[in-house]
Amino acid sequence: MAKEKEFEKKEKKSKMKKVKKERKPGYLKEVNMELKKVTFPTLKDVVKYTFATILFCVVLVCFFLLLNLLLSGLKGMF
Repeated sequence: MAKEKEFEKKEKKSKMKKVKKERKPGYLKEVNMELKKVTFPTLKDVVKYTFATILFCVVLVCFFLLLNLLLSGLKGMF
């Protein structure tokens, strides 16, 4: 009885391995098809978004710097 269960487990594992191997080529084909649909940004877009990100970070730094100075000044009053 125990041998039959072990044999069934091994058989299920071997079937699963076969199924996984069969799916890979189809999966990779689908990935390749999806990657063909992707449009990557141009250099101009990358430069524009990089500049916008840096500018946004500078604005946030200035905001928090001023907030920190203001709150430090208020703390010194009391």
